[in-house]
Amino acid sequence: MPPAPIDRAPPPAAWHGRRGELLVVLQFVLFFAFALTPRWNPWLTSDLLAATTAPRLVILAACALVALAFGGLGSHALRSYLTPLPYPVDHSRLVTSGVYAIVRHPLYSALLFAALGWVCYTLSLSHLALLVVAFLFFDYKAGKEEGWLSERHPGYQGYAARVKKFVPFIY
Repeated sequence: MPPAPIDRAPPPAAWHGRRGELLVVLQFVLFFAFALTPRWNPWLTSDLLAATTAPRLVILAACALVALAFGGLGSHALRSYLTPLPYPVDHSRLVTSGVYAIVRHPLYSALLFAALGWVCYTLSLSHLALLVVAFLFFDYKAGKEEGWLSERHPGYQGYAARVKKFVPFIY
């Protein structure tokens, strides 16, 4: 008699869907909120902007390069496992090499680094507030995803203990 199939369905939770669908919707809401929010900083003067143009451009370029590298390499490494949902696809294998040896969630890191670059370039407090919200959101979403990855892949806990979540060597 063949062994009974293993039920890999995530536990039902009405507020986030069976595979984290609501989290994806919230991610898009955050993205559009960030893109559409006007720059705001009551203490920002034209003199301060002029005096800090060069360092702001350097930070923006550095963050953009990190975001492009993490996003491109992360997408390439996942290929057919790539999904906007935090629940892993059924045929997934644990990817721990390449950019995934540097951070566990390079696609989330890419979005956060891109937003950080914009915040540093514009010195916008409204965007800084949204960046903090986005960091907390992606930290939560990654936690949900890691729970499911731990159930699916026995080696995930050891991998998570070795590799930082979003920022190499820091967090």
